[in-house]
Amino acid sequence: MAGFGNLVQKAFYLGVGLASYAGEKTGDTLKDAREQAQKIVNELVERGELTAEEAQKLLNNMMQQAQTAPAAATDPATSEPRKIEILEDEPTAEEKEAEALRQQVETLRQQLNNLKG
Repeated sequence: MAGFGNLVQKAFYLGVGLASYAGEKTGDTLKDAREQAQKIVNELVERGELTAEEAQKLLNNMMQQAQTAPAAATDPATSEPRKIEILEDEPTAEEKEAEALRQQVETLRQQLNNLKG
């Protein structure tokens, strides 16, 4: 399990690095980035951390992200920092039911304390 988490972390950092690299260097350097990514992915396959099919999918995904990064970097709409909005999810039916039960228990505790008091 720890190997998979490590693999995901490596893939994430590799993707971020490729996107950053591609954003700074366009054109022929994208070919260089692909070659570097290919070397890293090949190393992961040799270690047995990835299958050849997974490696190809990972490489294609990273290269697609790297190719879209320069376009996003030059877009004036994204020149400002992105605002992050934290939205709260609607409680599920189970969560609503659990909260109703908690309230009932609290009401019963208060009633019990009133009877004792």
